[in-house]
Amino acid sequence: MLRLADIIDWVNTAIGRAAAWLCVVVVGVQFAVVLLRYLFGTGSIRLQEAIVYSASAMFLLVAAWTLKQEGHVRVDILYTAASPRRKAIVDLCGAVLLLIPFAAAILYFSWPYVARSWAIMEGSREAGGLPLVFALKTLIPVFAAMLILQGLAQASRAWAVLTRRAVA
Repeated sequence: MLRLADIIDWVNTAIGRAAAWLCVVVVGVQFAVVLLRYLFGTGSIRLQEAIVYSASAMFLLVAAWTLKQEGHVRVDILYTAASPRRKAIVDLCGAVLLLIPFAAAILYFSWPYVARSWAIMEGSREAGGLPLVFALKTLIPVFAAMLILQGLAQASRAWAVLTRRAVA
């Protein structure tokens, strides 16, 4: 179980680190949009949409890595001072009762939404916009699947601590 958790961690870390570079893309493209607008008096719908696509993709693809790095929201007042066993109980319950069901609901409800988008190869509503709305929407179930996998890794590690197969 822990070997599979290590593989999930590795995959989510690799995807998260790669996607984090989209922050540089967002800043660079936003800088270009500002230059175009204020120095040359022109704009670009494609560039403006590229900012939205990049920021959205970054958020969706780094979420599982953030969970792995414990960068998510948690009430640390009680958790920080807790024993390793109590932390494992909180992590296991949080993953099994909250995270995995929530991510599974996102996966379930987003699937038809994404399938419809692929069926029509949905593009931008704006003239001259990016023709890749279907690709961006695809990241929603990918996000949910990555969170489910990271939740399973978190739960398996917590279970190992509770059954004394691993040290916290």
